[in-house]
Amino acid sequence: MAKQKKALGRGLSAILSNPKTDITQTTTKNITATPLGAVGQIKLNTIQVNPFQPRTHFNKEALQELSLSIKELGVIQPITVRKLGYDKYQLISGERRLRASKLAGLNSIPAYIRVANDQEMLEMALVENIQRKNLDALEIALSYQLLIDECQLTQEKLSQRVGKKRSTVTNYLRLLRLNPIIQAGIQDQMIGIGHAKTLLNIEDEKLQLQLYKDIISNSLSVRQTETMAKKLKSSDAELKNKSKLPHKTPPPFSIQKLSNEFERRTNCKTEINMQKNGKGKLIVSFKNEEQLQQLIKCLQSE
Repeated sequence: MAKQKKALGRGLSAILSNPKTDITQTTTKNITATPLGAVGQIKLNTIQVNPFQPRTHFNKEALQELSLSIKELGVIQPITVRKLGYDKYQLISGERRLRASKLAGLNSIPAYIRVANDQEMLEMALVENIQRKNLDALEIALSYQLLIDECQLTQEKLSQRVGKKRSTVTNYLRLLRLNPIIQAGIQDQMIGIGHAKTLLNIEDEKLQLQLYKDIISNSLSVRQTETMAKKLKSSDAELKNKSKLPHKTPPPFSIQKLSNEFERRTNCKTEINMQKNGKGKLIVSFKNEEQLQQLIKCLQSE
């Protein structure tokens, strides 16, 4: 922050330090001025929603319950906003409290006001929301990815910012590789994070969807899902190995006829492997040494 203030220049710094021209101070007569860094009452209609809000689902019943609580006790924990200009604020965190306050019919809400640029606001909003336990796994994964993309963070630095192990961050980010149908299932709580991790071990997307449908229709546990995944991967590997084997070209009828005649005369089973260019092998099988000697005598007599 010190570097950013220094980069403003003396002229702009002078304007911002002047109470008469400072847009971070409220001068409207109808509202009591609230200094930055303090908690004050802010009109609800002056607050813009957070464009970086990671949560996409708000439970209506839970919001209604919070609204009734706010009617009785008020907003206990202030929201956090940043000042945009005269009577203009942007929400950093606390959208659920903001929505419930509107449902409760309040005109204003207690808020902690701070200064933040877009990147700092993004980090504060996402990190604050990630720490909450009621975000679903996919919302957390999207938040992690947004922090990486917008703030140029490595997974290592991200894990430090959010206070999680790097392996945990990596596992959440891997959820974004899943089919959108499966991602929707995570958000709708059709499957848990354990199911999702197991599905990630299956590379074939069709097999992923097949197992996902089995989880839903048969209410499979994580352990049952792991067992099913191993079977699917095993059968898939067998099919791939079979497909890699060279296809045998059946010999022409004339060659097959000669092979049958050879078997009749020698009493030995034969197998013919022919290539497209006419080359091939004649494999003769014998049961014992006696049959081998008879075969050799037969060939010598020809």
